[in-house]
Amino acid sequence: MSCLALFDLDGTLADRQSALSDAVAGLCRAHDLTPDAERWLRTQLADRANPDDFARLRHAFGLAVPAAQLWQEYVDLIAAAVTCRPEVLEGLAHLRAAAWTIGIITNGAGDIQRAKLAATGLIDLVDGVAVSGDLEIRKPDLRLFELAASRCGVNLTDGGWMIGDNPAGDIGGGHQAGLRTIWLRGRPWPEDLTAAHHVVDDVTDAINILLNNAE
Repeated sequence: MSCLALFDLDGTLADRQSALSDAVAGLCRAHDLTPDAERWLRTQLADRANPDDFARLRHAFGLAVPAAQLWQEYVDLIAAAVTCRPEVLEGLAHLRAAAWTIGIITNGAGDIQRAKLAATGLIDLVDGVAVSGDLEIRKPDLRLFELAASRCGVNLTDGGWMIGDNPAGDIGGGHQAGLRTIWLRGRPWPEDLTAAHHVVDDVTDAINILLNNAE
């Protein structure tokens, strides 16, 4: 029986921060936004992005462009800018070849997260995807982990792994889901959170751990 590996997307498999910077800069150039508007937008989108952010941008700075258009332009710019390193894609391909079941579980709006998956080629290497916007819930909610497993054609009761960079959302959520966990070091670790089973500096190190733990 194959083993389940659920991966976070932003900051784990894909580089959201550099894509965010490029997309915001491109959008601001396209619409001649003021430096104040650009700073406001970068602050609002620092952790996540959704259409409401662009409705607020339009209102706050008196823009004539419809919010829906601004959002779609941002989604397209993010998709054009987001990257997933070749060695990460190769690692996931090795997992698939080793009969792993691979899922992605990510917080965010469905259209922008799926645009990232398509643009990076990640969508072709996974068995299922669960996006928080699908259910209007976010990690660490157990229901999102259950949805991810279901879309991969497996059940959480069979066990597996969760890999991500967010201590509470990825590791805390993974623990609640009964999964083993691998944390990508970077964010501050909450004192009251149970430690991850493994801690790494790069997702390729996590993939190597999985390849050596095929139970």
